Amino acid sequence: MDAQRQLLEQRYNLKPELSADVKMSRGKPIAVGPTAKLGKNITWQKLTKMTPEEIREGNLFPYPPLPHPKQVTGGQVFPQVQIDMFPRLQRFDVDFDIPEVFLPEFPPAIFLQNRPELGDVSRGEVVSINNFYKLFKDILTPVQLTGLQLLLTPFPQEEFNPTDDRKSPLASLGVTCLDCHINGHTTGQFHLNPDTRPQERRFRLDTVSLRGLYNQQIHDSKRSLRSVEDFTEFEFRTAYFIGDPIHAMKKGFPVFDRIHVSHMAQMQNMFDFPPAPKLDATGRLDESKATKCEVAGQDIFYNKGKCASCHTRPSFLNQEMKDLKLERFTKEPGDGPIKTFTLRGIKESPPYLHDGRCLTLEDTVKFFDLVLNLKLTEEEEKNLVAFLRVL
Repeated sequence: MDAQRQLLEQRYNLKPELSADVKMSRGKPIAVGPTAKLGKNITWQKLTKMTPEEIREGNLFPYPPLPHPKQVTGGQVFPQVQIDMFPRLQRFDVDFDIPEVFLPEFPPAIFLQNRPELGDVSRGEVVSINNFYKLFKDILTPVQLTGLQLLLTPFPQEEFNPTDDRKSPLASLGVTCLDCHINGHTTGQFHLNPDTRPQERRFRLDTVSLRGLYNQQIHDSKRSLRSVEDFTEFEFRTAYFIGDPIHAMKKGFPVFDRIHVSHMAQMQNMFDFPPAPKLDATGRLDESKATKCEVAGQDIFYNKGKCASCHTRPSFLNQEMKDLKLERFTKEPGDGPIKTFTLRGIKESPPYLHDGRCLTLEDTVKFFDLVLNLKLTEEEEKNLVAFLRVL
């Protein structure tokens, strides 16, 4: 962990300013960047004038892949704020590395697509097996309640289990789907992707939000599973991202029939994006409610910024997998095609990219400015961030 902290401090300014006026649904202010530290005598202006080959040879790319703090072993790691509430999630061999200021708020708000008029239905609580019925008995159907119950039921997993090979000091029944996708969202928990071998080539993978899952047709970053039912069943059968069913069988192999899987899927499809009051029904800005910066940012999003080529309205994703070919900029192999993630509610889902290497929206805009050779001005970057914040 000392080595990981030194790596993060070398790459980032870990004490950012907080926005005075932009907050997440339950009031947590968002962090303002960019946080990336540049090489000696290098400025953003100089960097944008360099070719990918020059950046690569000089080892100057400010957003290289972010490693798991225990890459050889891997495994799911939870932030301390969540461990404080659920000590069974603590591992004895590794801690969480990114400061809480760069994470989503805890606990996250919950929005339901079948009851949008209710707004946040979490009541400020973390939904668990102990309180889900009280919170949702009057607003979910019996099928959805059954699905929610299963999503909140712990099952044995590689790191958290009652067997002798666990990595948690506390024997437990395991973890639940909504331990990672807490309140149907995320708090930045991370793992290694299950689809790549050998082990050193597996990349860090942040937990994604389940908000707006009903509009998504690609599940998982690499495998391109095409239904949430398939993804739900697949994860149980392959030991929660380890990809080793033999290890899963040792700990108690959970097998669900497709009826229960469909109930779990239906509940996952209930989680909605947070409200975006400045967008109209088609996903465009209502300019009577928007600032000049936001309107200018929307123009950049659809034109010079090239954002809309992958993030199309109204969910701001295009159901495709794209390869950014980052090996042009770093001496590490690229990650290949990865799914396009939604931008709706994006201000509430830091850190960004599949491995969390961009700690703020400003960092993310800087990243794509370099990768796509956009040549954005500072004002254009500022306006684009303003637009992303209202999605």
